[in-house]
Amino acid sequence: MDTQEIADRLEITGLLARYTYAIDSGQWDLLDEVFSHDAIIDYTSSGGIRGSLEEVKAWLAEVLAHWPARLHLIGAARIDLQDGQARVSAPFTDTLAPTREMVAARTEGFLHGGGWYHHRMSRTSGGWRSTELVEEQSWRTAR
Repeated sequence: MDTQEIADRLEITGLLARYTYAIDSGQWDLLDEVFSHDAIIDYTSSGGIRGSLEEVKAWLAEVLAHWPARLHLIGAARIDLQDGQARVSAPFTDTLAPTREMVAARTEGFLHGGGWYHHRMSRTSGGWRSTELVEEQSWRTAR
């Protein structure tokens, strides 16, 4: 592994962290630092939409308002690099909570889930960007 590949892998790993931070914090404009302007994002496996970055940002802001407390954890990503392109698959789990307050574990409104994020990425003049994200929801529980 040469220094460019090490740098690419570190940057891509940081991009995945930036994605989860943007989603969990509700700072939707941070997604502009994750995705290319023409990216396609597909959340249909979890009942969401497939659309452009702007469409998805608006949809996330509307839907995730119901769960103000959110936490995504991403596991070790498989990163396949070739000629300035990357295919990245990373396992995730998430928790969506109806409040940021301390509540009993039996409180209704919690969602827990997991699956895989599959990205196609490209190295751009501004760094790595995801040109496509397909979420593969593997499981979901609701309380």
